[in-house]
Amino acid sequence: MERTLSLIKPDAVGRQQIGAVINVLEQGGLRLVGAKLLRLSRAQAEGFYAVHRERPFFGALCTFMCSGPIVALVLEGPNAIQRNRELMGPTDPAKAPAGTLRQLFGTSIERNAVHGSDGPDTARTEIAYFFSASELNGLA
Repeated sequence: MERTLSLIKPDAVGRQQIGAVINVLEQGGLRLVGAKLLRLSRAQAEGFYAVHRERPFFGALCTFMCSGPIVALVLEGPNAIQRNRELMGPTDPAKAPAGTLRQLFGTSIERNAVHGSDGPDTARTEIAYFFSASELNGLA
């Protein structure tokens, strides 16, 4: 069993797509073991996306992630990281295969509805950014 972090971004939350996103994830074989609705401060967004600090899109990304509530999810399952990334589709919704989260709910490369961890180390770090161990159900 593996765990990964998924974020439902402000664009999808604002369009009331939380349940639909979770449905795709669950129907795709992932089990929800943690969930939070929260609004990121600028400092939290900058901390979470610190790896992108030198990239030209960093400021706009942080502004967007603070623009409304997000839902942080911890998902569990065999190969959960890869499975979540398959269910998300590529960053650009216009290039995402039919039925992927970004094709279904994203509207642009910047407003692409969801975020997912890209590897085991990132998943551990990102999960710990939003959740304590006591907030998660299932395997430790």
